[in-house]
Amino acid sequence: MGYEIIDQNNFTSPTLEKKLNEELSILNNKSIVLPLGEVNITRKVKSILLLFRTNSNIEIWDQNKKRLFELPKIEYSLRSLNSLLKSIIFCKKKYPDIKIKLLIIDDNTDEINLSKIKNLTKNNDFNIEYESVNHQKYKQIIKEQKNEQTYSNLASLLTCYEIAKKNADDLIFFVEDDYIHFEPMLEEMIASYERISSQIKKDIFMCPADYPYLYMNNSKTNVLIGNKRHWRTVEETLCTFMTSKELLEKYWDNFYNTCLDRHDPFEKCINEIYKDEVCISPLKSLSVHFTNVNSSYGLSPFIDYQKLWDENE
Repeated sequence: MGYEIIDQNNFTSPTLEKKLNEELSILNNKSIVLPLGEVNITRKVKSILLLFRTNSNIEIWDQNKKRLFELPKIEYSLRSLNSLLKSIIFCKKKYPDIKIKLLIIDDNTDEINLSKIKNLTKNNDFNIEYESVNHQKYKQIIKEQKNEQTYSNLASLLTCYEIAKKNADDLIFFVEDDYIHFEPMLEEMIASYERISSQIKKDIFMCPADYPYLYMNNSKTNVLIGNKRHWRTVEETLCTFMTSKELLEKYWDNFYNTCLDRHDPFEKCINEIYKDEVCISPLKSLSVHFTNVNSSYGLSPFIDYQKLWDENE
């Protein structure tokens, strides 16, 4: 009859043949959260393309500050990538039918650091490819900038957007190399994307980080139930977020114009999209932006930063 049976005395579901504290949801079929019941999945995820954008030579772009723990940038890039690989492996075990491809977009990483990055990825059994940023390609497109770092950042971002537009089939996850991710991050984002998109009947944007700057003013928000945690609607993100191929194409002018010049804020054109589309971030954070300890754009609240850092050495 389309219903699941719950035996609250034994804390089991005879129809699902599971205890109620187990994973009750079935990807691409139904999302079940006690006691809210079932959401039929109409927006099914087929594949995800992850674009990991890295530059291990620039300590903090556009700043003269040191990051938390004050180590060379390559340490953050490696731990970021390591945490992302662990999250992909965790997700593949849960959802083996979803096609996952990781594309590493390298922006002028020196040979020593690039070999460290490639060594980290060599023993994984999923699809990983490398692409180098061609700075010369964009000389007539991107406006002249005050310094080479800014131009390089814009060029690498435009490279990511163009590759995603050409190669993605379904979901796209743009990831920068100074975020460290919790292992269930990707699984939670995919399952929550399905649930929430199916509920509101439209594609969405998702940010994996709970940014502290979003709490600095008294802006209104809506709270939604995802797969295993709450999510809140937000109207701003940085350049690490997930969305669909459909929304990338729909708002291509916003993505493209982001990379033509250094806006204030940098993500101005992307944030304009969120006036018309739903963007959500998790409570609490699935990924932490490892910047300066005083940066309102960085460290998410209520996280054991040392533990997360050490786990991804």
